[in-house]
Amino acid sequence: MSGGGTETPAGCEAPSGGGGRKRDSLGTSGSPAHLIIKDLGEIHSRLLDHRPVIQGETRYFVKEFEEKRGLREMRVLENLKNMIHETNEHTLPLCTETMEDSLSRVLQRLQAATDSVCRLQQREQERKKIHNDHLIASEKQHIMQWENFMKEQHSKQADVDEEHRKAVERLKEQYAEMEKDLAKFSTF
Repeated sequence: MSGGGTETPAGCEAPSGGGGRKRDSLGTSGSPAHLIIKDLGEIHSRLLDHRPVIQGETRYFVKEFEEKRGLREMRVLENLKNMIHETNEHTLPLCTETMEDSLSRVLQRLQAATDSVCRLQQREQERKKIHNDHLIASEKQHIMQWENFMKEQHSKQADVDEEHRKAVERLKEQYAEMEKDLAKFSTF
């Protein structure tokens, strides 16, 4: 059991390229020295050359690892396939149905809310228009009242100015008469 090593045993020459026969320097192939050398080569291979054993163990480990990995991956893929099938067959239709029911109710509510908002907005616009019209009418009325007030103030001012002018004239006449009277008395 040499394990298929590639080393040449001690004391033997490597085969030459021409004859295909081994040359043995110690004699015939059945000699005791040759058998000892052969046994030494086998012992050397078993004790010191671990490559065949390691290669076998490595091949076994890789084979087991790949088989276990392949089985594990197959189980994972099978589980994924089952989950996808379950999702497609049961969960997805249930979610779709629930979503459609919920969306139809939400759309109805949204439409009702939109209509309410439109009505409120229309009422608000009407109220603002009425308010603006009232403000414009009120402003026009205030402008007319102000103009009337200013006309009235001008006429009152003209009346007061006229009365004042007359009063000043009367006072001037009165003082002029008083000065005349005073001038009469001062001649005494």
